[in-house]
Amino acid sequence: MPKIKIPKSSPSIDMTPMVDLAFLLVTFFMLAASFRSSEPIQVTTPSSISDKIIPENVIMVTIDKGGRVFFNMSDAEARKELLQNMSGKYSIKFTPEQLEKFSFMSSFGCTMRELPGYIDLPADDRSRVNTKGVPLDSTDNQLKDWIFYGNIAALNTGETGYQEAKLKGESPDVNDFKPKFILRVDGEAVYAHAQNVINVFRDLKLNNLNFVTTTELAP
Repeated sequence: MPKIKIPKSSPSIDMTPMVDLAFLLVTFFMLAASFRSSEPIQVTTPSSISDKIIPENVIMVTIDKGGRVFFNMSDAEARKELLQNMSGKYSIKFTPEQLEKFSFMSSFGCTMRELPGYIDLPADDRSRVNTKGVPLDSTDNQLKDWIFYGNIAALNTGETGYQEAKLKGESPDVNDFKPKFILRVDGEAVYAHAQNVINVFRDLKLNNLNFVTTTELAP
Protein backbone atom coordinates (compact mmCIF):
# COMPACT_ATOMS: atom_id res chain seq x y z
CA MET A 1 0.00 0.00 0.00
CA PRO A 2 1.54 3.33 -1.03
CA LYS A 3 2.40 5.86 1.69
CA ILE A 4 0.32 8.98 1.92
CA LYS A 5 2.46 12.07 1.60
CA ILE A 6 1.33 14.98 3.75
CA PRO A 7 2.06 18.25 2.01
CA LYS A 8 4.58 20.36 3.94
CA SER A 9 3.72 23.93 4.76
CA SER A 10 5.38 26.50 7.01
CA PRO A 11 3.45 27.21 10.24
CA SER A 12 1.79 30.60 10.59
CA ILE A 13 1.06 32.53 13.77
CA ASP A 14 -1.76 35.00 14.00
CA MET A 15 -0.18 38.14 15.56
CA THR A 16 -3.44 40.13 15.69
CA PRO A 17 -4.23 39.41 19.38
CA MET A 18 -0.67 40.33 20.42
CA VAL A 19 -0.80 43.63 18.51
CA ASP A 20 -4.17 44.43 20.09
CA LEU A 21 -2.76 43.70 23.54
CA ALA A 22 0.26 45.92 22.91
CA PHE A 23 -1.92 48.86 21.88
CA LEU A 24 -4.16 48.32 24.92
CA LEU A 25 -1.13 48.46 27.23
CA VAL A 26 0.22 51.60 25.55
CA THR A 27 -3.19 53.27 25.83
CA PHE A 28 -3.45 52.32 29.50
CA PHE A 29 -0.05 53.76 30.40
CA MET A 30 -0.74 56.95 28.45
CA LEU A 31 -3.99 57.52 30.34
CA ALA A 32 -2.71 56.45 33.76
CA ALA A 33 0.66 58.20 33.72
CA SER A 34 1.11 61.54 35.47
CA PHE A 35 3.69 63.68 33.72
CA ARG A 36 6.11 65.72 35.79
CA SER A 37 6.07 69.45 35.18
CA SER A 38 9.26 70.90 33.77
CA GLU A 39 11.49 72.75 36.22
CA PRO A 40 11.76 76.51 35.67
CA ILE A 41 15.46 76.45 36.55
CA GLN A 42 18.28 74.02 35.85
CA VAL A 43 21.11 73.64 38.34
CA THR A 44 24.34 71.65 38.21
CA THR A 45 24.92 70.22 41.66
CA PRO A 46 28.33 69.16 43.02
CA SER A 47 29.29 65.50 42.91
CA SER A 48 29.34 63.03 45.77
CA ILE A 49 29.45 59.29 46.38
CA SER A 50 26.23 59.15 48.43
CA ASP A 51 23.75 56.44 47.44
CA LYS A 52 20.74 57.87 49.31
CA ILE A 53 17.65 58.59 47.23
CA ILE A 54 15.22 61.48 47.64
CA PRO A 55 12.14 60.44 49.69
CA GLU A 56 8.56 61.21 48.70
CA ASN A 57 7.34 63.73 51.31
CA VAL A 58 9.82 66.46 50.44
CA ILE A 59 10.20 70.20 50.87
CA MET A 60 12.98 71.35 48.56
CA VAL A 61 14.73 74.70 48.22
CA THR A 62 16.86 75.25 45.12
CA ILE A 63 19.50 77.93 44.60
CA ASP A 64 20.75 78.65 41.09
CA LYS A 65 24.23 79.96 40.28
CA GLY A 66 22.94 83.54 40.38
CA GLY A 67 21.65 83.13 43.93
CA ARG A 68 17.94 83.00 43.08
CA VAL A 69 15.88 80.87 45.44
CA PHE A 70 13.14 78.45 44.29
CA PHE A 71 10.69 76.52 46.45
CA ASN A 72 9.09 73.15 45.80
CA MET A 73 6.99 70.61 47.65
CA SER A 74 6.20 67.08 46.53
CA ASP A 75 2.79 66.25 48.03
CA ALA A 76 -0.14 67.66 46.04
CA GLU A 77 -2.60 67.83 48.94
CA ALA A 78 -0.02 69.46 51.18
CA ARG A 79 0.63 72.06 48.48
CA LYS A 80 -3.05 73.03 48.48
CA GLU A 81 -3.08 73.45 52.25
CA LEU A 82 0.18 75.40 52.07
CA LEU A 83 -1.14 77.84 49.48
CA GLN A 84 -4.33 78.40 51.45
CA ASN A 85 -2.26 79.24 54.55
CA MET A 86 -0.03 81.60 52.57
CA SER A 87 -3.14 83.17 51.04
CA GLY A 88 -4.41 84.04 54.50
CA LYS A 89 -0.99 85.29 55.63
CA TYR A 90 -0.54 87.69 52.70
CA SER A 91 -4.22 88.43 52.00
CA ILE A 92 -3.97 87.25 48.40
CA LYS A 93 -6.91 85.30 46.99
CA PHE A 94 -6.54 82.23 44.79
CA THR A 95 -9.31 80.60 42.79
CA PRO A 96 -10.07 76.85 43.08
CA GLU A 97 -8.55 76.44 39.60
CA GLN A 98 -5.34 78.15 40.72
CA LEU A 99 -5.18 75.93 43.81
CA GLU A 100 -5.51 72.86 41.62
CA LYS A 101 -2.81 74.04 39.20
CA PHE A 102 -0.48 74.94 42.05
CA SER A 103 -0.82 71.46 43.57
CA PHE A 104 0.85 69.92 40.49
CA MET A 105 3.37 72.65 39.73
CA SER A 106 7.14 72.21 40.00
CA SER A 107 9.53 74.67 41.64
CA PHE A 108 8.70 78.36 41.57
CA GLY A 109 10.72 81.44 42.40
CA CYS A 110 8.54 84.53 42.59
CA THR A 111 6.90 86.79 45.15
CA MET A 112 3.44 86.20 46.54
CA ARG A 113 2.13 89.15 44.51
CA GLU A 114 3.46 87.60 41.32
CA LEU A 115 2.29 84.07 42.12
CA PRO A 116 -1.36 84.25 40.85
CA GLY A 117 -0.20 85.42 37.42
CA TYR A 118 2.62 82.87 37.42
CA ILE A 119 0.18 80.03 38.14
CA ASP A 120 -2.09 81.13 35.28
CA LEU A 121 0.74 80.83 32.74
CA PRO A 122 0.95 77.68 30.59
CA ALA A 123 3.48 75.20 32.01
CA ASP A 124 5.92 75.69 29.12
CA ASP A 125 5.87 79.47 29.54
CA ARG A 126 6.74 79.36 33.25
CA SER A 127 10.26 78.15 32.49
CA ARG A 128 10.80 81.19 30.26
CA VAL A 129 9.76 83.75 32.88
CA ASN A 130 12.78 85.51 34.38
CA THR A 131 11.72 85.75 38.03
CA LYS A 132 13.91 87.12 40.81
CA GLY A 133 13.39 84.18 43.16
CA VAL A 134 11.54 83.85 46.45
CA PRO A 135 12.42 86.81 48.74
CA LEU A 136 14.33 85.97 51.91
CA ASP A 137 15.80 89.26 53.10
CA SER A 138 15.26 90.63 56.60
CA THR A 139 12.39 92.93 55.58
CA ASP A 140 10.52 90.43 53.41
CA ASN A 141 11.40 86.84 54.25
CA GLN A 142 8.75 84.99 52.27
CA LEU A 143 10.89 81.87 52.05
CA LYS A 144 10.64 81.48 55.83
CA ASP A 145 6.84 81.52 55.59
CA TRP A 146 6.82 79.00 52.73
CA ILE A 147 8.97 76.61 54.77
CA PHE A 148 7.04 77.20 58.00
CA TYR A 149 3.58 76.61 56.51
CA GLY A 150 4.92 73.90 54.21
CA ASN A 151 6.17 71.95 57.21
CA ILE A 152 2.76 72.18 58.89
CA ALA A 153 0.96 71.01 55.75
CA ALA A 154 3.43 68.16 55.17
CA LEU A 155 3.07 66.98 58.78
CA ASN A 156 -0.73 66.94 58.40
CA THR A 157 -0.71 64.92 55.17
CA GLY A 158 2.01 62.65 56.55
CA GLU A 159 -0.09 61.90 59.63
CA THR A 160 -3.05 61.08 57.37
CA GLY A 161 -0.90 58.69 55.34
CA TYR A 162 0.43 57.07 58.50
CA GLN A 163 -3.06 56.45 59.88
CA GLU A 164 -4.25 55.05 56.54
CA ALA A 165 -1.32 52.62 56.47
CA LYS A 166 -2.18 51.44 60.01
CA LEU A 167 -5.82 50.89 59.03
CA LYS A 168 -4.62 48.63 56.21
CA GLY A 169 -2.92 46.39 58.78
CA GLU A 170 0.60 47.56 57.94
CA SER A 171 3.31 48.39 60.47
CA PRO A 172 4.55 51.74 59.17
CA ASP A 173 7.44 53.73 60.57
CA VAL A 174 6.16 57.16 61.58
CA ASN A 175 9.45 58.73 60.50
CA ASP A 176 8.82 57.65 56.92
CA PHE A 177 5.80 59.96 56.81
CA LYS A 178 7.49 63.04 58.23
CA PRO A 179 8.62 65.73 55.76
CA LYS A 180 12.23 65.75 54.60
CA PHE A 181 13.98 69.06 53.92
CA ILE A 182 16.37 69.26 51.00
CA LEU A 183 18.66 72.04 49.80
CA ARG A 184 19.80 71.83 46.19
CA VAL A 185 22.53 74.31 45.29
CA ASP A 186 24.22 74.94 41.95
CA GLY A 187 27.92 74.14 42.04
CA GLU A 188 28.76 77.66 40.84
CA ALA A 189 26.62 79.45 43.44
CA VAL A 190 28.29 81.65 46.05
CA TYR A 191 28.29 79.97 49.46
CA ALA A 192 26.76 83.04 51.12
CA HIS A 193 23.50 82.40 49.24
CA ALA A 194 23.32 78.86 50.63
CA GLN A 195 24.19 80.15 54.10
CA ASN A 196 21.22 82.54 54.01
CA VAL A 197 18.86 79.66 53.30
CA ILE A 198 20.47 77.47 55.96
CA ASN A 199 19.93 80.28 58.47
CA VAL A 200 16.21 80.28 57.63
CA PHE A 201 15.98 76.58 58.50
CA ARG A 202 17.92 77.21 61.70
CA ASP A 203 15.59 80.03 62.72
CA LEU A 204 12.68 77.62 62.31
CA LYS A 205 14.58 74.95 64.29
CA LEU A 206 14.41 72.57 61.34
CA ASN A 207 17.86 71.04 61.52
CA ASN A 208 17.32 67.82 59.56
CA LEU A 209 18.42 69.46 56.31
CA ASN A 210 19.82 67.32 53.49
CA PHE A 211 21.88 68.43 50.49
CA VAL A 212 21.31 67.16 46.96
CA THR A 213 24.36 66.29 44.89
CA THR A 214 25.12 64.43 41.69
CA THR A 215 25.86 60.82 42.60
CA GLU A 216 29.14 59.23 41.54
CA LEU A 217 30.50 55.75 42.08
CA ALA A 218 32.69 55.33 45.12
CA PRO A 219 36.43 55.29 44.27
